[in-house]
Amino acid sequence: MPGSRPMRADARRNREALLSAARQAFLGGDTDAHVEDIARSAGVAVGTLYRHFETREALIEEVYRTEVEVLCAAPGDLLGDHAPDEALRRFLLLLVDHAAVGKGMSGVLESIMATDSPVFDDARTRMADALSLLLDAGSAAGTLRGDVTGPTLLRALGGVCAMRATEGWLVEARQITALLFDGLRYGAPQAR
Repeated sequence: MPGSRPMRADARRNREALLSAARQAFLGGDTDAHVEDIARSAGVAVGTLYRHFETREALIEEVYRTEVEVLCAAPGDLLGDHAPDEALRRFLLLLVDHAAVGKGMSGVLESIMATDSPVFDDARTRMADALSLLLDAGSAAGTLRGDVTGPTLLRALGGVCAMRATEGWLVEARQITALLFDGLRYGAPQAR
């Protein structure tokens, strides 16, 4: 927010504690976690929670947004540590793991979907951009085909991750992701 003052250190700690407590509750499967329980777990009063987050949905939205930020920051580090194709392979697996995390939050995320919140549009854009960065790097290195875009690959992964309602989906999702990755390497200039 332009013109707003920086948050005091104690307020920042309280906000981070609230986000951490909410993340633990939601990812732990407590989709009905009450704000009172989250505040208590964070070691703050309910009023403090409401000073940071106007509604329970705003808290949920911020937990999800934070998860996406962490996820979408990974490509830069991965490209710094690995060849572009290996960086993409690792990021694809992170996306599958993100879907597993999302499974724990699925019930609470439904409340966000019922609103006009831009959080999902923003998340899709950021994930597609991260994939595009990795695909472009791999294409430039000659290790990945250059005719697939980040949004297209994200749609393919969306189909894979939609299986999460079935028992044992994560193992199968990782296998299908490996097939996708092999397909991305197959048309690379060096593979010819």
